[in-house]
Amino acid sequence: QTMLPLSLLRAGKDNPMLVELKNGETYNGILVNCDIWMNLSLRDVVCTSRDGDKFWKIPECYIRGNNIKYLRVPDQVIDKVVDEPTKKEKGDRFAGRGRGRGPMGKDGGGRGRGGGPDAGGRGRGGAPDGGRGRGGPPRGGGRGGPK
Repeated sequence: QTMLPLSLLRAGKDNPMLVELKNGETYNGILVNCDIWMNLSLRDVVCTSRDGDKFWKIPECYIRGNNIKYLRVPDQVIDKVVDEPTKKEKGDRFAGRGRGRGPMGKDGGGRGRGGGPDAGGRGRGGAPDGGRGRGGPPRGGGRGGPK
């Protein structure tokens, strides 16, 4: 079973959670909102210093997602997560659309930039004498050698 982090956070709205930041501080509070960058809004928060010796009670706070080290959520939240299909499970929405090279050869689409050696561009634009890679001298010579 796959569980995406944002699905877990969305299911955790209005539930208590513990958030530890990269700097070691912890925030215990009730999740009000989250966004796609994992930024969190919490209410009724108790902030604990990294040493664990100082505590602050805060009515509400906002935590930027890139500062989060880990989240601790109640088991009841994990049980109610709605499984969102991952990209592989989404079905045939884009069936047949791979990332391959496509046709090569006489009428092929070519690859790289420009229109190939015949069009004054770079790369193999499907021309029979086209080279590989991204440019360089059209043939022979190159780098000061004889042409």
